[in-house]
Formats: sequence, C-alpha cells, structure tokens
Amino acid sequence: MSSDGGKNFARRDRLREIEVKVQQWWEEKQVFKSEPGDKPPEPGQKFFGNFPFPYMNGYLHLGHAFSLSKLEFAAAFHRLRGANVLLPFAFHCTGMPIKASADKLAREIQQFGNPPVFPEEVVEELESVVIVDENENENGAPAKFKGKKSKVAAKSSGQAYQWEILRSVGISDAEISEFQDPYKWLSYFPPLAIEDLKAFGLGCDWRRSFITTDTNPYFDSFVRWQMRKLKSLGKVVKDVRYTIFSPLDGQPCADHDRASGEGVQPQEYTIIKMELVAPFPEKFKVLEGKKVFLAAATLRPETMYGQTNAWVLPDGKYGAFEINETEVFVTARRAALNLAYQNHSRVPQEPTCLLELTGHDLIGLPLKSPLSFNEIIYALPMLSILMDKGTGVVTSVPSDAPDDYMALHDLKSKPAFRAKYGVKDEWVMPFEIVPIIDVPPFGNKSAETVCLQMKIKSQNEKDKLAEAKKQTYLKGFTDGTMIVGEFSGKKVQEVKPLIRSKLLETGQAIIYSEPEKRVMSRSGDECVVALTDQWYITYGESEWKKLADECLSNMSLYSEETRHGFEHTLGWLNQWACSRSFGLGTRIPWDEQFLVESLSDSTIYMAYYTIAHYLQDGDMYGTGESSIKPQQLTDDVWDYIFYDGALPKATDISSSVLERMKLEFEYWYPFDLRVSGKDLIQNHLTFCIYNHTAIFPKHHWPRGFRCNGHIMLNSEKMSKSTGNFRTIRQAIEEFSADATRFSLADAGDGVDDANFVFETANSAILKLTKELAWYESVLPAESSMRTGPPSIYADRVFANDINIAVRTTEQNYSNYMFRDALKTGFHDLQAAKDEYILSCGVGGLNRDLVWRFMDVQTRLLVPICPHYAEFIWREILKKDGFVVKAGWPTADAPDLTLKSANKYLQDSIVLIRKLLQKQLSGSKKGNKKSAPVVMPGQTKVKCLIYVNEQYDGWEAECLSILQNSFNKDTRTFPPDSEIKEALQQSSVGQSTEFRRIQKLCMPFLKFKKEKAIEIGAQALDLRLPFGEVDVLRENLDLIKRKVSSKDVLVEDVDIAFAADPDSVAKAGSLVTILKENPPSPGKPTPIFFPQ
Repeated sequence: MSSDGGKNFARRDRLREIEVKVQQWWEEKQVFKSEPGDKPPEPGQKFFGNFPFPYMNGYLHLGHAFSLSKLEFAAAFHRLRGANVLLPFAFHCTGMPIKASADKLAREIQQFGNPPVFPEEVVEELESVVIVDENENENGAPAKFKGKKSKVAAKSSGQAYQWEILRSVGISDAEISEFQDPYKWLSYFPPLAIEDLKAFGLGCDWRRSFITTDTNPYFDSFVRWQMRKLKSLGKVVKDVRYTIFSPLDGQPCADHDRASGEGVQPQEYTIIKMELVAPFPEKFKVLEGKKVFLAAATLRPETMYGQTNAWVLPDGKYGAFEINETEVFVTARRAALNLAYQNHSRVPQEPTCLLELTGHDLIGLPLKSPLSFNEIIYALPMLSILMDKGTGVVTSVPSDAPDDYMALHDLKSKPAFRAKYGVKDEWVMPFEIVPIIDVPPFGNKSAETVCLQMKIKSQNEKDKLAEAKKQTYLKGFTDGTMIVGEFSGKKVQEVKPLIRSKLLETGQAIIYSEPEKRVMSRSGDECVVALTDQWYITYGESEWKKLADECLSNMSLYSEETRHGFEHTLGWLNQWACSRSFGLGTRIPWDEQFLVESLSDSTIYMAYYTIAHYLQDGDMYGTGESSIKPQQLTDDVWDYIFYDGALPKATDISSSVLERMKLEFEYWYPFDLRVSGKDLIQNHLTFCIYNHTAIFPKHHWPRGFRCNGHIMLNSEKMSKSTGNFRTIRQAIEEFSADATRFSLADAGDGVDDANFVFETANSAILKLTKELAWYESVLPAESSMRTGPPSIYADRVFANDINIAVRTTEQNYSNYMFRDALKTGFHDLQAAKDEYILSCGVGGLNRDLVWRFMDVQTRLLVPICPHYAEFIWREILKKDGFVVKAGWPTADAPDLTLKSANKYLQDSIVLIRKLLQKQLSGSKKGNKKSAPVVMPGQTKVKCLIYVNEQYDGWEAECLSILQNSFNKDTRTFPPDSEIKEALQQSSVGQSTEFRRIQKLCMPFLKFKKEKAIEIGAQALDLRLPFGEVDVLRENLDLIKRKVSSKDVLVEDVDIAFAADPDSVAKAGSLVTILKENPPSPGKPTPIFFPQ
C-alpha cells in the first residue's frame, strides 16, 4: 500500500518479494518459451496473441499496461487451459518523434552549451518523466509524468527543455548529450521497457523481440519485402494528393506524427472567386493592375445562384496574397498558407502578402461573383465567422443558409447595427432573397421557413441556428430540386458536382483544402494541407476493399461498437501516404530517398514474430551472431516462408532451416487476438486487415481484435500536466505487480474509458496478503478437520459454490470479460469461503473441501495475479510444476436448485434479523399492535419461523395467468393490458373482494414477470424448487448464531406451518404479527418469544 504506514508497506513488500522470486523461477525454466507442436493445431490447441508495439521514446505507462493486460489475461487463461501460447513483444522506433526530440536536444546544446545553462527567468518547476504517448499505439510521442519534483527549464511558452526532461528520468548530465544521436534512444529505452514488462509479469517469449528501423537489418529486410510485394500487387502507386503536412518537418504528418489532431483528414472546399470591381478604394490602389478576388470557401457551390452579398468578420485579420502573376486573393493568412502548399502562391510554399487588411477594410467592397443573379454584391459584416475555418470570407445565400438569412435580416431591420459598421443602405436594402432550390417541406426559401418556424430572432442564437442549418442542409441536399439555371428541374445531389466542375473549368473557382480540425505536429507547428507527389498505398480501392470487408465479417471483435468503428473506417479510408523524407525507418526499396512511414511498416509484423528467433538469435537489435545473415533474406526466401512460394534454390540457407521457419509460421498463423486501444481502429488496425488480405491467403487472415477505451486514474483523465499519471515502473513500486494487475482487471472491459482506482490496488494488497496468511494458518490445522466427501449442508453449498465459480469464471475469461472473471473467480469465491467458515460452526471445516478450494482459488487467479498464484502453488500447497500451466480446474455442473436454496436461507436470515429488530423496537416504543417480546434486561428469546411453501388464493390465480401467457422460448409476455384483462375475467377478478385485492395483485404480477424474464418459467411455479422447511431445519444452528447479537441471544429456533391451525395457535398473543406479515413461498415470518 502506498500511504498507510509501515505495516501496509510490509504487505506490499511481501508481494514484491514474492514477485521477484517467482520471476526468477520462470526465467530459470523458460516457462514462457513458445515452440510449435509437431502437427498443425486443432482449434483451441494454440493461441497467438499480440499487442501494438509501443513507441520507444520513453517509459511505458499505465495506459499501455491497461490494454496489454487484456492480452496478458487472455493469453494466461488459454495457457492455463492447456493451449500452446505465443505472446511476443516488440518495440517501434520508426518515424519522426525520436528524431525530433534528438534534434531539439542538439539545438539546446548548441544554444546553451554542454551541459546547458538555461536562462533563469524561464525556469519553471515541472514534475516530469519521459513516458510514451498516452494512446498505447506503436507511434507514440514524448509526454511527461508528474511524480518526483525536479527543476525543469522551460521556455516561456511552457514547453520543457529536452535536456531537463531527460534529466528528470534519471539520466546523468554526462550521458544526456549522447541523446543528440537518435539511435541512442533506440539502445536506451527498449531494454528498460523489457525490465518493466518482466516485472509486470508479462508471459512473453522474449527471444522473438525486435526493434524497427534499419537498425535491425532482419526486420528492415522484412519491411522491404513487404513494400515490394505490395507494389508488385499494384497496391502502391505514386500520385499527387492532398495530405496533412508539417511545414516545419517538410513532409506529410500522419496520425502518429501529431501532437494533436489524430484522425483529422483534409477537408475539401470550393473557393469562389468574388472579383473586386474597379475603381479600387484608396487602400487597394497598390493592387491596381491585378485581378483582386475575395476568396470565399464553400461546401455548397450549387447555391451560388442565390448570392446576395459576401460576409467578412469586422475585426478579422486578412491579407491580400499574391496567387500568381496576375491574381490576388484576399483571405485569412492561415488559408493563404494552405493555398501556398497547394500550388496557389507565386512563391511555392511561401504566401506573399501584398497588403495587410482587417475586415473593416473589406466592408462595402463591390464584388462580381460567379453565377449570382445580382450583377454587383457587397461585402458586409457577419459576427459569427471563424478565422480558423475556411478563408474568413463567406458567400451569402439567405434562401438556403439560416445563418445568412438571419445576418442579412439583422442588417436590414437594425439601422443602428448598419451604422455601427458603416454599412450603407444601398449595400443591403435592395437585395432580396433569391429562390434557387425547392426543398420539401420547406419550399423555395427553406432558410426563412425554418427560422420562422423556430422563432429565431437574430444571428446571435447560435444553438438554434445550428439546428436550423442541420435541417435545411440535409434536406436541401437529399431532397432539393434546382429551380434556376441550366440544371433547373434536377436534383441537387445530381447537379452539385456538375456545377462545381463548371466553375472550376471556367476559372471562376479553385479547389481548396485544409485540415478538418486543428492539427499540431510533434515538432510543434500547425499543420496545413499540401498537394504532394509521393508514394501511396491504395486503401479504399474497390476490389481490395471487398477483401477487407470479407475479412472483417469473419473476425471476432467482442463489441458491436468496435465493429461499427471498422465498418465506418472502411467506408471512408482512401489512399494513404506511405513515404516520408525524414525520421527513422526503412527506406522505400525502389526509391531510397524516401522512408517507409511508421503506420506502413507496422501492419504485418505479427508474421515476423513467428520466425524472429531464427534470424536474430534472441538479440532484438539483430546484431548478434546468427547462422542466417540479413543479405541472405531475398524476396524468394520471404516468399517461401510467408507467401507459399517455391523452396528457393539460389540461397545459402539450408533447406531444413527454411522448412522449420515455414512450418513455424504455418503453425502459429493466423494470430488469434490483437488487443489495442480503440483509437487505432481508424488507421493501424484497419491497415492490418488490408495488408493481410493483400499478402496472405484467407486462412492466414486475422481472427480477432479486441479494442478498449483509454484508462482514467481515480475517475480523472490520465494527464501528464496535472500529475495524474503513473508509469508501469512506478505503479509496480507503489502497489506491486499483482495488485496493479488486480486493479487493471477491475478497471473495466468495454470500449468506453476505464478507471484504475488506487484504492482498489491498495485493497488488493490487503486482500491478497490476508488470504495468503489464511492459507498459512489453516494448513497446520488440517489434521483437526473433518475428512471425507461433503456431508453437511454447508459442505454441499460450498462445494457447489466452487463449481459455480469454476464454470462462470471460465465463461468470463473466454469472453474476455476480466472484471467479471475477477468477481466470480475471486470476490464471489472469497465470500463463499467466508460463509462456509461461519456456517460450519463448531463442526469444523472439511479438509478435502478446503484443499479443493485452495487449489481452485489459486488457479482461477492465475491470469490476473500470476506471481501470487505461483507462489501459493509451489510454496504453500507444495505442488509440482508451474501453476501457469497446471490446467483449468474441473467442476461438476452447478446445482442451481441448491444455489437457490442457499440464497433463500441467507435472505431468510437477513429477513429474520430485520423482523427481530422491528419487534424489539415495537415493544420499546409501546407499540400496541404487538405484545412485548422481551422485558428490560432480558436477552434470551425463542424464534418460531412460520412457513407457507405454496402460493394459494389470489396469488395462485395470478401465477396461473402468467403461466398461460408466458413464452418460454423468448421469455416474453403479452402486453400488460392483456394480462390485466385476464385477471379481471378470472375468479379473483369476479369476486367481491377484487377492488381490495387488485392493489396487491398488480405489484405481485410485476415482480413475478420480472423474475420469469430473468430466470425462466420456474419463477411462476406455485412452490419453490426445494423444501423450505428442510432447508431451515438443516440450518437451525446457523440461524441461531447469525440472528443472535450482543443484545439478543436466540436460544431456540423451530419451524411451523402457517396453514396448520395448531401451529398458528402457538403464536399466542403475537398472532397479530403473523396476520400483518403472512408468510409466502420464499418469505417466512418469524415470531420471537422471551425466554
């Protein structure tokens, strides 16, 4: 435990000692070394699971541990059940983040010296440790952990110096300068990650580990083969496309290269060239001789017929930017930068501003705009324009755009508003709405219609306008019909591309693209959209997509939300830029000026795991002594191993070695499960599907993905800036590995964000060590225990509870529902043990049953707390072998009737205690409805429990109605109205007492319906599936002990039938209690008598 004093540290330290000891056992015996079987595995005989390799620019954190734990728990479960398990792990170093950090450090040393002396005035106290990006993908970036305090120099922008970040990890000043070399990062962090994962207890075959980039010549050869294979299949092409681009890096910025904006795509607009009409105003005289256009970005070029004006933001900052020799665009600077990277700047990639302007300078400019029925329109003020969206200039079509309609309405109806911005009447008042599209049911002025219907009063009602826009835009596109122009009478969705093409062909418009949302690169600059000529993988190509769809349809995804996410991604994913100019990685084999980007070298490496140990001889860098040299790995060799190629003849690699590698690949492939954060659905995981369908035959396509959400810490977002952060190493030090794993299992299993709770981890320390102490105390006393098969009621219940735990926990693990497995396999079983100990009383425990419990409990905990389980198995229970491979415990089919009977017993005891307190309080308050139970000072009572084992009267009639209407197959009932009518037609409904009874019938019917839907038709039986009297009589001693308290001693308990007059007479003056609380099946009524 982390903060509860020395004693609690001792408990945690005991677990840590156990973990270190157990890890040594595993290491010595190579327990997790995976070898293929002698023949192809049958279903369930092997399990190959993997995890997206994390990016190696720092320590792994709990976000990685959370996703990885799902794979680890699954693999451990399959191993325990006897499957041959392969769980490998590798490390990703491809891309820009490491190179960017190394370059940043080099700049700091050049500027401030070695060691650097940073300006004191910009030093801030930061608490930071380098960790890997919060999204547990293989393409992370540096982040910071707030743990121990350290002085970290920071620029005034708040960005910490790279030197200080590295120092905060514990790297000495003498060594930090070495990190100017990006390859230093590759040699430093992966070994630390292996240390942490071994301490975590990961059941990994470390012989197969590797790092990416050309540092590892074997993996480099594998990626080159993959890229050549894709190109030979026509899946890689060179093309000019719009791409998210980092001006600072000088290359495309894919998801993994981004500090923010992952998943953001280019948004394509049409820029309408609204020409400034001469003579130019005085401020624009410097532009005379050029064609000047207000550049308005629109998604709806088909509506340009209805333009009444242009909109600008009065306080917005604009510029007149040189597009080519003759044309100037007035636009926001950000848009000009995007245009410059799209071949719309006189100087490529450098916007040239000829004149700086504000929106006030633009108001009143006369414009000639394409397709507009108004020969001249004017630029007018609009207050809701966003300068970081589009160009800052907006066309106004008030017939179909609610924002435009209300803004124009405000100007027309508010003279003071016009005066404020110097708007002349002739710029506004003559311009009326131009009907251009008929939109059912709104007519040909849809914006006006909807605004009036919604009673929108001004352009400031943003929420209402957003809803109005949603209604008109959707209907306008899907149902709208043009009523003007050459395409009059045709559907909008049909003619929209035709109108756009006409505008582009005539030079009245251009294509413009920008990021859908703001994207920041890892290097710190805001990204643009650039028109780039580079290599692309042709994701989205129709025939290839059909194969991807087929693969997805046959995969296990464990969540409908996950499946929808893949289907959505397959719907929009298109060509993907697979080449980069800078960073680390493998060179494009046919164009070595480029590198393979890091989401393209990480799609089929799972296949490489199957043979990595043959090539690298256990060295993840591939630099050790190996009988196979990288240069021997020709395409023919790779084709033979992975692609059903012929046995290569021109190779120095022995045929026996090649055959073993091919057989090993064939044995393990396809992989059975890949676990990942859901954020990788939109790129890496979908790329994985595409690449497998291109390169491998169908029987080697992936079988399953399991995606999860991100993890919170203590119900708050895990954040390096707030300090709510833990690396794996720190969590293990604070809680121990098994307590960390325990809390990760408890955190959640769905695709929503999960919650790692520190108190749960602390509680796990206490629970595990207390259970260990119980084992250590109970075994020396086993000689005094009862022996033989379960004989008493408590034995039978406990044995049944153990069987239930085995069966339900196996089901939960099989479904990868690990929180449920923890509940049924630990919490519920612990509760059953505690109940058993209490139930046995003076009779004592059954030795065989105690041993059965300890064996089962140990095995059920193996996937989640393997160190703890292994220690108990070998050191406490003195069993042979390793529990991680001991086999799943056997269990008879659970006795559900016995389970129900025990629940009845426990519920009855709770009920009896409550009614005892009620009778006691009733007498103390002088309740006249019940006679005194005990006199002052008296503590001894006798309990008489009245039972009615069968429903009768109106209750029996209600059950009969439900039985006749219940569908056993679907567990459904007809509408309540039919059941109510049946009740009215029954003998109960026809009785004179019905009005009084009806108030009791309806809640009873509702309760029984719900139970039948939950457990089936047995809920509607007139009797419980067991004898209540038998259950109670067999447990009289338990009832006495559990009902008694420090204030009341129950000396005697007896059972009576409520239907027997002689038994009822025994109640004497307390018979009123029996009348007020009549017993029914499952609900006995106790009466207490003073002794």
